[in-house]
Amino acid sequence: MLNNTTLTPTLSNVLNIEYPIIMAPMFLVSNTKMVLEALNSGITAAIPSLNYRTDAELRAAIAELKEKSTKPFGINLIVNQSNLKYKNHLAIAVEMNVAFIITSLGSPKETIDLCRTKGIKVFCDVTDLTYAKKVEALGADAVIAVNNQAGGHAGALDIETLVPLLRQHLSIPIISAGGVASGKDILKALALGASGVSVGTIFIAAEESPVSMEYKQALIDYGAKDVVKTTKLSGSALTVINTPYVQSLGTETGFWERLLLKNKFLKKYVKLIVALKGMKAIERAAFNATYKTVWCAGPSIEHIHAVRPLKEIVKKLTTEYNQAKST
Repeated sequence: MLNNTTLTPTLSNVLNIEYPIIMAPMFLVSNTKMVLEALNSGITAAIPSLNYRTDAELRAAIAELKEKSTKPFGINLIVNQSNLKYKNHLAIAVEMNVAFIITSLGSPKETIDLCRTKGIKVFCDVTDLTYAKKVEALGADAVIAVNNQAGGHAGALDIETLVPLLRQHLSIPIISAGGVASGKDILKALALGASGVSVGTIFIAAEESPVSMEYKQALIDYGAKDVVKTTKLSGSALTVINTPYVQSLGTETGFWERLLLKNKFLKKYVKLIVALKGMKAIERAAFNATYKTVWCAGPSIEHIHAVRPLKEIVKKLTTEYNQAKST
């Protein structure tokens, strides 16, 4: 049993950034404009590789970021079998020497092994201690502790349970993900034993975000009580705004899908089909005004009151963080 609260470096030290904050990789949302604003504001950021349709587009995005900034940024990879582009995207990220890779929804072993030789850091999404210990044993540089307040694929445990549990048993840094919308939230995560935080939902409403104004307005109009978890879109629990369309769909995977997911031979293919269908539904809703509104968000939409430049969102976060530290 370990208790290395004072021994693990902060995210600021790990990545040589001013503030221990990652702008979380957000499917369909994160883009180079947002990342550059984040880097220029003293934090870091990552982009899901699946935000790019082709390998050439992914290469171009990484090249643009490296040309316009010398500060560290990362790429997020879905590392399970539902991501048919995983191996190509991993090869590109390693070849182009990004600062870090965030792995999600699968075993990070191959990613860690390839990145170790290049000095690229690997941060692994985890939701419980069992998996966290596995990725630490594989050589992960940090874990991203996804709690039950996260947007997208949320965990089951609250921050007060998850972060101290991981801190007690791990010797690598813990980055807390979920429910961060203010400087006080950052300080709370650090006080619980985190080395940094990953922040997503509040950045969806940034001016630089490419999603539709309808999506951004929904983030303002709805609150924490309107966020629900659904398994109908990816097979795993996904947090979305409970729009009338989501209500009409229901939030549970259908009977036949649940039955097929129990078959060890068909499970992989069913998950792939469900994930692809879900991604298409989310993409249609993100960029177009449609009654089929499936908008991903976490409960921290409670703190979104306007569409603002991304640098202003970061400035508010970091100013509040500095003030909280001094009180």
